[in-house]
Amino acid sequence: MFIDQLIRTLKAEQEGEAKTGLRISGASGGDRPDLSEIGVTASAHGTELLRLGYTVDQVVHDYGDLCQAITDLAVERDAPFTIDEFRTLNRCLDNAIADAVTEFSLLRELAILDQKTSDVNAHLGALMHELGNLLHTATLAMGAMESGRIGLGGATGAMLKRSIQTMSKLVHGSLEQVRSESTASKKHVFGLAGFIAEAGAAAELDAQARGCRLSVSEVDPHLAISGNRDLLLGAVANLLNNALKFTHAHTEVHLSAYEKDNRIFIEIRDQCGGLPSGDVERMFVPFTQLGDNKTGLGLGLPIARQDIATEGGILSVTNLPGTGCLFTISLPRYTLEP
Repeated sequence: MFIDQLIRTLKAEQEGEAKTGLRISGASGGDRPDLSEIGVTASAHGTELLRLGYTVDQVVHDYGDLCQAITDLAVERDAPFTIDEFRTLNRCLDNAIADAVTEFSLLRELAILDQKTSDVNAHLGALMHELGNLLHTATLAMGAMESGRIGLGGATGAMLKRSIQTMSKLVHGSLEQVRSESTASKKHVFGLAGFIAEAGAAAELDAQARGCRLSVSEVDPHLAISGNRDLLLGAVANLLNNALKFTHAHTEVHLSAYEKDNRIFIEIRDQCGGLPSGDVERMFVPFTQLGDNKTGLGLGLPIARQDIATEGGILSVTNLPGTGCLFTISLPRYTLEP
């Protein structure tokens, strides 16, 4: 198309129809506000190159190669350009490059903006999900204390305090991230037994509210894991929340942790009845809700898998047809110093 437009421009100029030539090729320096024929096709070409995954450098070199081919052919055919013809060629190439690069860059910036918007929405969704879980736990704890049966100084009061503190960390951490400051906590080694006990205590009130039982196995006090404790605790909380949400009424969710082959395995087993074939990996697709209970955003499992992967772990799920699901977190094993 460029070759055809160049030929028609040269013919128009030879015939004294300068306005027709400018309509086809555009003015020198791109002074005209509206696109020429070359501008329209060059913009479409820039769009296509972006779709195919080219860089802006390759867009420019694409037209540079065309210029080289034309000049090489002129030498080979012994058909030298006149000065005016060479100026026309350069003007056509300059305008085509400018319009192709402009369109390419505009669409690329829009694509980058769309991706940033998507990332921000995903971050906000994850933040709201985490805050929702913590708020739910705090509300249950407050309700239990308001009944007058549980005092503020006991385990329920401590759980309420931890929930509020973690919500505060999430909010302040997000604000720091907006200020482009690092919010990542340093990894450290911590005891597995205390970690599992805290996760179980936080989920106990949720189990009671849903009419389920939560059982927690004893854990070897010498075992330890390493990472961001709050991040991993949030991941386990998401898994427990999911298990309690879908397990059948009056059944049991079991939380356990053990060591095998120099790795730590944290398991959460529910009694949801199992999953249809092919639904196991779909559980980890953001905003996907497979069960009848559609409360929440469908982000708990994807967030848990991402957070665990961030800490060097692996989250997998085993379908137990007719029984339920077994979620397993695998992490490197550490030992607490005596």
